Amino acid sequence: MASVPNKIRTFDDFVRVHELLLTATGLPPQLHGPLFEKLSAETFDGGAYFQIEPADDEGRQRRLVMTADFMGKDSNVFLVDHAWTFRLSDAYKQLQEVPGLAQRMGSIMCVDIDLDTDAEAANYPLDAHSHEDVVKVSAADLVAEELTKAKENGDSVRWLELEELDINDETLVSLNLSSKFPDLLALSLCCNKLESVDVVAREVAKFNKLRALWLNDNPITNISDGYVTDKILQASPKLEILNSHFTRNFGQWALAFCGGLYDKDNPGHPVESDHHPLQSVTSLDLSNRCIHNLVDSKAFSPAEMPSLSHLNLRGNPLNENSASDMLKVLEGFPTLNSLEVDIPGPLGESAIMLLESLPNLSQLNGVDAAKILEAGRHIIDSILEPRLPEWTLGEPLVDRITNAMWLYLMTYRLANEEKIDETSVWYVMDELGSALRHSDEPNFMVAPFLYMPEGKLSSAVSFSLLWPIRDLVKGDECTRDFLYGIGEDKQRSARLTAWFQTPQNYFIHEYEKHRQNLDSRSLTPASSEAPSTRSLLKGDKSVLRVYTDIPHVEEFLTRPEFVITSDPTGADIIWTSLQVDEDMKKTTGITDQQYINQFPFEACLVMKHHLAETVQKAYGSPEWLQPTYNLETHLTQLIGNYYVRERDGLNNLWILKPWNMARTIDTTVTSNISAIIRVMETGPKICQKYIEHPALFNGRKFDLRFIVLVRSMNPLEIFLADIFWVRLANNQYSLDRHSLFEYETHFTVMNYRGTINHKNTNEFVKEFEEEHGVKWLDIHERIRKMVRSVFEAAAGVHPEMHSPMSRAIYGIDVMLDSNFRPKLLEITYCPDCTRACKYDMEAVDGKGRIIKASNFFNYVFGCLFLNETAHVSPL
Repeated sequence: MASVPNKIRTFDDFVRVHELLLTATGLPPQLHGPLFEKLSAETFDGGAYFQIEPADDEGRQRRLVMTADFMGKDSNVFLVDHAWTFRLSDAYKQLQEVPGLAQRMGSIMCVDIDLDTDAEAANYPLDAHSHEDVVKVSAADLVAEELTKAKENGDSVRWLELEELDINDETLVSLNLSSKFPDLLALSLCCNKLESVDVVAREVAKFNKLRALWLNDNPITNISDGYVTDKILQASPKLEILNSHFTRNFGQWALAFCGGLYDKDNPGHPVESDHHPLQSVTSLDLSNRCIHNLVDSKAFSPAEMPSLSHLNLRGNPLNENSASDMLKVLEGFPTLNSLEVDIPGPLGESAIMLLESLPNLSQLNGVDAAKILEAGRHIIDSILEPRLPEWTLGEPLVDRITNAMWLYLMTYRLANEEKIDETSVWYVMDELGSALRHSDEPNFMVAPFLYMPEGKLSSAVSFSLLWPIRDLVKGDECTRDFLYGIGEDKQRSARLTAWFQTPQNYFIHEYEKHRQNLDSRSLTPASSEAPSTRSLLKGDKSVLRVYTDIPHVEEFLTRPEFVITSDPTGADIIWTSLQVDEDMKKTTGITDQQYINQFPFEACLVMKHHLAETVQKAYGSPEWLQPTYNLETHLTQLIGNYYVRERDGLNNLWILKPWNMARTIDTTVTSNISAIIRVMETGPKICQKYIEHPALFNGRKFDLRFIVLVRSMNPLEIFLADIFWVRLANNQYSLDRHSLFEYETHFTVMNYRGTINHKNTNEFVKEFEEEHGVKWLDIHERIRKMVRSVFEAAAGVHPEMHSPMSRAIYGIDVMLDSNFRPKLLEITYCPDCTRACKYDMEAVDGKGRIIKASNFFNYVFGCLFLNETAHVSPL
């Protein structure tokens, strides 16, 4: 094996040290040399090829544009600096304490655009053209001006805009518009002060030809929408458009307006029966027009619009038409090849079904029909609005950043030959890298890269590499795929919700189906059978040999019936913290005739996603399990649940936990939907509704660790140890958003970080009863029933878990909500029993029995292998 150089001096050194990293990035080999040169010289030359510019008029997003004349595929590589690198728990503190960091992040994320308004105004004093000196035109003056123009042109006024003129009910009557503009077809009175429905209806009724009326942003619109609409349409039944929505009387004029034929410069004429203005319409945008019925419209027909090629129906209920009737009408348009529609929606739930019904379509929702069919994508929508950061006026910059950062963050995890880092590193690219927007067909690739100039990890400096994967010319926007390598098999469309406003109705629909499925689940526990286990000491066998790799068992298992052995092949009982699989059996000589402290398929309990699945298959949604989603399989349903809670004004705080890591490693609490989706990138997770109102102990959060002893899964023989222990958070509980970054406020496991504040169980129970006025034995009984239900679920859903050669204990973690109802958190294999072996505890039955810590494993082994019941209670 080639030696690792002490310092990178040559290209060969560079390749030798970074070979695996270079392969992981996917950077083409011909760019390895240019990369080495730029790293060695610290060359950041992106500014000579690209320009950052606003992507919208409000400055809330930026984009990166090519300024070079041409750049070929795989022709260059650029270094992108990391402007901020951090671990998630440190984010808030760093933004507060690192000089200039918040200001730079605020600028990169475009969340500081309103912070300098006052300062800018002070630098630009009012002049002759300032707002305060502008003379506002009155409604009467504007009416007179319109009449003069019409007279000079020898025409009549058919389109009139009287907006932001402070017109109130009295002014509207005094203007006498119907007598001055008898041919009026469209009238906009937006942004005025109209309050009386009766006054407006009376004035509108005087127009004989009016087809469109806009009253948006008037006090009148605060009145029940149905009442205003009915009143005005009774007065003016020929109206086709009211407040941007189609009325039930819509016809050729409304369709011509949406088809781009009619506007202020060309308002059209009252449509006569022999006039066909729609013959030339090729593109028709009917989105968000509140259309209930299209099928029965004579104007919306192939005969009237024979040239229609593009149709947008998004955002319309179409609830008076069946999907089959709508598809039949659309099939009749001979040249229709492009359709935009909600999926699922009034035309069906599947893009594939739509394309099969309308085979002439070449594009659906902006995506090539052939690609949809090839990929088998049932949900498709390429026209997605970006999910821009939101904030309230006066909201601190740091808070804006912690909310917006999920739109910009990227991540990696450090590793060496011995182990992988348990917590991920998050980073924000510099201004150039952060200006790259998403595309499903990107022209650039971005990959993180650790440069080790001294040849070892301790000298590593992180960058991102940027290189073109298509030919580009000047003016092209530079894009990357935010979900590179992630297809629909990994929920790509749902994951785009982190950055885009994806169709809420689809996710809500999927959530409701999921909820109905859960509500239909129920489990009838197997009837109780006589215990099948017996003591392992029988006949002339007087001692059981135990092989263990757990120090507490070696130290505290002191009963004469058990003897510790260092030879696993000669042991009767294998009690290990390691997974006993076929490979381990071959390596150690363990056989199927030895008792093992593991049950087959116990992953259905001890892995968080399998635990939730087991409970849900058995009971659906029992009140003791918070709503839980495996993000690898049920992200869509989680997003739907999130949207429903958001719609209903409910708390939307969630906790994300890795499938199979303990000690709250890589665990996140957030109400940010983008954050929920993005943390999937650090490994498989479950997302569980956070218990935002837990029972507290002296103002602090706590959970409870119980020990469950399992002799048999069929019939079910389980016991609960007569002791438990409480784990306390160190800080006072708070739902303040800043506290979500404080481990010692929201988490209780302090064995590995923070300071353990041990509380004797009997003291905890006594003080808790006094603080809350409850009886602990009542709470304990609810916990017992819950624990029994959990293991009944496992036995019922996974009968393959039973093995006559298995005996085990499990740690079951429980939290109480503010109504003192137990909530299942997780179940742990081979639980850490340090406290049980360290502290004498009073039995939970309230009879004052003291259970010696030194005897914990004596009675555990007595229960499991000698069929005793000392200090345990059968469930």
